[in-house]
Amino acid sequence: MRLLVLGGTEFVGRAVVESALGRGWEVTVLHRGRHAPPPGVRALHGDRTAPDGLAALAGDGTWDAVVDTWSGAPRAVRDSARLLRDRAGRYVYVSSCSVYAWAPPAGYTEDAPLVEGASADAGQSDYARDKRGAELAVLDAFGADRSVLVRSGLILGPYENIGRLPWWLNRVARGGPVLAPGPRDLPLQYIDVRDLADWVLGAVERELNGPYNLVSPPGHTTMGALLEACVAATGGAAELCWTAPDSVLAAGIEPWTQLPVWTPPGSDLHEALHTADVSRALAAGLSCRPADDTVTDTWTWLRSIGGTAPQRPDRPPVGLDPETETKLLAADEGRPGGGGPDRDRN
Repeated sequence: MRLLVLGGTEFVGRAVVESALGRGWEVTVLHRGRHAPPPGVRALHGDRTAPDGLAALAGDGTWDAVVDTWSGAPRAVRDSARLLRDRAGRYVYVSSCSVYAWAPPAGYTEDAPLVEGASADAGQSDYARDKRGAELAVLDAFGADRSVLVRSGLILGPYENIGRLPWWLNRVARGGPVLAPGPRDLPLQYIDVRDLADWVLGAVERELNGPYNLVSPPGHTTMGALLEACVAATGGAAELCWTAPDSVLAAGIEPWTQLPVWTPPGSDLHEALHTADVSRALAAGLSCRPADDTVTDTWTWLRSIGGTAPQRPDRPPVGLDPETETKLLAADEGRPGGGGPDRDRN
């Protein structure tokens, strides 16, 4: 197989490239030159935000498939898809479950209503419309029969440049009492970036088309199992202090951003992020590795780069500051029913 990856040097794109190289595919990447691509690829340079950003692709190269992870202005995807529609067999766009109209109901499928106001010709606006506009651009150039729309959910794993799992790992590695947002059995839904990459390449091989919610089955793991895996991976020095959702919210702590991954049970946010129906992707070969593997491998990678994860410049940092954490733990300890470390707190 001959694969073109637009990007290919960070997180999702890098995982796709490494998986393709592992299969013996011939891989070309188009990137801005800010990060070195994996060894073994043909590297082209181009900035898709510049007027001549696709000039390096102006030759006569052809590919079996293109994989694109773009999350900015849809018109960048429009331009690349139009340029490549007669030179690539299939266009795989890594989109997002954010393209569904808010708030999607629990168990939503690929047929759920989509955000309105998106356009393939638009400049950058908000994340949901940017992703949907890019989907429209791919469909316009490649048609429904040669397009794969990968509507991913929460993505974790090595090379993460958003900071969610790296933040939890570093916080747990510091040890001491750790604010663990409950309930402990809160079901989570995410996908390891390597499982996403493997599924994408399988979709190319099988000539799939259409939209797919690509994330683990709901409840693939729990908040408790994820944080306990962090404790085990980092050496077991931390004490998880399970704190009721109401106490967390009353302290003004923001779910998802200040406490990455976590969303309050029963909230619109939880249903949108952790309850998507993935039966279509499972039927098309999706396989998800255990959470312990994702956590352990991410910790190994994080230590290999000195403990500080890369941070995308277009995404705000995540995580809770130590002062807020200490204050809530102290206040919760003083309440009737407040417990010691690793006990549920009311």
